Amino acid sequence: MKLGKIASVLGARLENGDADLEITGVAGVEAATAGQLTFIANPKYVARAKITQASAVIVGEGFRVPVDRPLLRSNNAYLTFARAIELFYQPPKYAAGVHPTAVIHPSAKIGKNAAIGPYVVVDENVEIGADCVLLSHVVIYREARIGNNFFAHAHAVVREGCKLGDNVTLQNGVVIGADGFGFAKDKEGGWRKIVQSGPAVLEDDVEVQANACVDRASIGETRVGRGTRIDNLVQVGHGSRVGENTLLCAQVGLAGSTEVGNNVILAGQVGVAGHCKIGDGVIATAQTGIPSDVPAGQVVSGYPAIDNKLWLRCVAVFNRLPELARSWRGSGKFSSKDVER
Repeated sequence: MKLGKIASVLGARLENGDADLEITGVAGVEAATAGQLTFIANPKYVARAKITQASAVIVGEGFRVPVDRPLLRSNNAYLTFARAIELFYQPPKYAAGVHPTAVIHPSAKIGKNAAIGPYVVVDENVEIGADCVLLSHVVIYREARIGNNFFAHAHAVVREGCKLGDNVTLQNGVVIGADGFGFAKDKEGGWRKIVQSGPAVLEDDVEVQANACVDRASIGETRVGRGTRIDNLVQVGHGSRVGENTLLCAQVGLAGSTEVGNNVILAGQVGVAGHCKIGDGVIATAQTGIPSDVPAGQVVSGYPAIDNKLWLRCVAVFNRLPELARSWRGSGKFSSKDVER
């Protein structure tokens, strides 16, 4: 594809280059070779733009380092590169039809152009919209309601009574609506299971990635808002509510009845205690532990979660504790027992 055509399709501005230059693919800045397109979005990788072998580089508007090759300038270099990938790679297409090994209950209603693979099971009174793709070993329990353009990769499961909107994608091994972790101690000291009666609900344009779980609720519902993305191995506890356009990154854990607002980012391995409220626009850095509510707009880190800038200062002091301890001992103002305490 010609570089000028790519610029036009992506809405990027071509600088320093020949519009007729042929581009054959896309690659990362270090792996790219002649004929390929790459990108620089992070300022700390700017130096690599000078040595990349790519024939052209997508950059942001603020990129000002001289580079002896064509540039495609964009307001959002990362997003533009993501769209460029789509120009050169198309995911597999699945022809409409039902594999002979699939088991579909006669009462199930499935829209037109469905592609249903080997050993899929669709239980009674299920409703699925048009243009769905259910790959091998997907299981849809009874009474589930699913919208149009549903894509379920192999071994995804949607449990009884759950509700999924349009354009929902479930990657391999996802479980939507498994029982929440609810048990009450009886007088003999045993744990009596609390029936998990409420469904899990995923609104439109939600993607849940591999082996993540969104549990059903004991009462009420567990809800994930429109446009939210849930990464691999995430646990959304029973009765939780997650807002719109939120990111839950790998191994995030939400205990039961957690409320997460819109446009929140919980980075890898963030844990949130039950019944906490996380306000709109909050960012929690990796491995943050959140035991209490976080107001909207905050950036928090550490355990217990505190303001990120304060946490950075605390970490800097923590690294100096042996030095400070020696200094205190030498000052004569503190004994070794004081320092130990």
